[in-house]
Amino acid sequence: MRAALDLATNSAEGTRAVAEAIGTLLEPGDVVSLTGDLGAGKTAFVQGAARALGVAEPVLSPTFTLVREYEGTTRVYHLDVYRLDRLQDVLDLGFDEMLDLGGIVFIEWGDAIQALLPESYLQVELTMRQDEPETVRRLVADAQGPGWALRWERLEQLVGPWRVA
Repeated sequence: MRAALDLATNSAEGTRAVAEAIGTLLEPGDVVSLTGDLGAGKTAFVQGAARALGVAEPVLSPTFTLVREYEGTTRVYHLDVYRLDRLQDVLDLGFDEMLDLGGIVFIEWGDAIQALLPESYLQVELTMRQDEPETVRRLVADAQGPGWALRWERLEQLVGPWRVA
């Protein structure tokens, strides 16, 4: 039985590097649910993964726009559902269509729409804590459903440099 991957970085760029490694494994149709502390690096994570997916333009927070869309080697959707009150609000954004179109969907605050997530997705919880002399960013990655079973061993290898002992 596999365990969740407990990772750590000490900077936003470190978070991007972890996400870039993970991004090399993402496939059309994948969903990545991002949860955790406010300001812990959810958007930085998407920036790194998007870099691996060939997105050339700047990846910005979707906090006020709710959805951003990017072109890379595949279409990338970046949602922030923090301000939404109802699951229907997410559906009204075209969430079902995003899943059907075969892009890769990143959802900040994805735990708020757990009922809408597909059977298989990658969940990444990001937290921060201040340890002298630097801030430690923790990322716990866990695959939900069968879609990641064949990629899990490769994922463990790719994120090895950031694993917490």
